[in-house]
Amino acid sequence: MTAAPDVLTAPPDASRTAHRGSPIPTGGMIATRFMELRKRRGLMITLVLVTVGIPAVFMAIRLLLHAVAPKTYGPAGGYDIYTAFVSGVLYVFGFIMAATLGATAGSSDLTDGMFRHLVVTGRSRLALYLARIPAGLAIIVPLVAAGFTIICAVCCFAAPRTLNYDGVNVPVGLSQVGLESWAAGHADAVICDFGIRINSSTSPIAAAVNSVPCRNGPGGPGPVKSGPGSSQVQPQASQAQIKTAARLIASMDYADYHRQFLSPSDSLMIRSGLWVELEVVIGFMVGLGLGSLLGQRTVAVILMVILEVGGARGAMGATPGCCPSPSPWPSA
Repeated sequence: MTAAPDVLTAPPDASRTAHRGSPIPTGGMIATRFMELRKRRGLMITLVLVTVGIPAVFMAIRLLLHAVAPKTYGPAGGYDIYTAFVSGVLYVFGFIMAATLGATAGSSDLTDGMFRHLVVTGRSRLALYLARIPAGLAIIVPLVAAGFTIICAVCCFAAPRTLNYDGVNVPVGLSQVGLESWAAGHADAVICDFGIRINSSTSPIAAAVNSVPCRNGPGGPGPVKSGPGSSQVQPQASQAQIKTAARLIASMDYADYHRQFLSPSDSLMIRSGLWVELEVVIGFMVGLGLGSLLGQRTVAVILMVILEVGGARGAMGATPGCCPSPSPWPSA
């Protein structure tokens, strides 16, 4: 009589059990979350249209208008268009779209009733939550980067060729001495069009203003009386005094002139691009947290829109007396 050997059952793999309960998400979990978000066609179409479509359509319209009527519509790119569009459009809409994607990623499992099934598998709840972060950022970060690249390309390659400062075409990148020398050679234009601050009526600038004829300026050809009904006539300034006044005006305006650029610099584009992407990451993280906390994305998205729009208006009103950014939209 032979005894049948006992059938031994293999014990569960302890390493797999420990790995299943690990709070660190695996590559498969991240890929699954990425596919779930990408399959939402309505959300993906909205993200592409806002982050890539708006910059592309806007820049295309500016290029066409400038090509058809270059005298009416200015160049499509340039420093002013870059700063206005990045700070006023991409900065706001990028945050809102990132928050929308984050709220969707945070609430999709709860609204679809799938979260309980995922927990039953033994996966860590923290790992299930953290897997949504790289999956969502892999979608929104490249889209915002694509829209930002379109803006940078057009603003650099379609920038104006000459700097129009206070209505005068001025060479770009002059030092203070260079600007003063240029102003001495174009004294009439500088005195008539540059911003002038006259502290005293006896200053050399005041005498030059009274001697140089301008289109709409306070002075004109011929002597100017010092007051109404007065027979006292101010002497006319010589050409040397007019050039000296032009140098003084250029010296006072150099700080403002130094901040004028035809196109955004490389360092500015790098810093502003990183800042926009950082805001996108923050918007996604906050939207993800609100969506997971509230269990729905509608209220979370509304709260994030109010936060962003209210914060943008507060930042604009926090500096009284500051001039608003130039509008990027084409105008006649």
